Amino acid sequence: MSTIWAPWRIDYIISDKGQGCALCTAAVDGDGLVLKKGEQCYAIMNRYPYTTGHCMVAPYRHTGDLASLTAQELSEMMSMVQDIVRAIRKGMSPDGFNIGCNLGAVAGAGIADHLHLHIVPRWKGDTNFMPVLGDVHVISEHIVSTLDKIRENLP
Repeated sequence: MSTIWAPWRIDYIISDKGQGCALCTAAVDGDGLVLKKGEQCYAIMNRYPYTTGHCMVAPYRHTGDLASLTAQELSEMMSMVQDIVRAIRKGMSPDGFNIGCNLGAVAGAGIADHLHLHIVPRWKGDTNFMPVLGDVHVISEHIVSTLDKIRENLP
């Protein structure tokens, strides 16, 4: 059996999970992972990423309904996605991106009642047997190091 080290996970394991929405809580304190704050939305590192650099953009307003977003919320969210993509490109040089949202629990939304857009950088060859056979994502860099790379390239 192989061992995969993820020592940063202990913080989550022993933390007080509390009640309420994780994205609403993150909008207030962000646990140090907030990348950028706007008037209508904010960007944050995904604590449980698919790949290194996986970020999310969410409105401050608690809603899981895309149709309920105002024009201002939609506009600022997409503008922030552009800023994050530019910063990741500059700091991390990915080959591409997956950008999107999962609407509803059956669509894969982990936090179904608070809409958020995922920004997932991709590199040629970053998919291997680990997620398929081992149900494991291998993240090659500590989240704080990645956060610093992205933050330093944000407008």
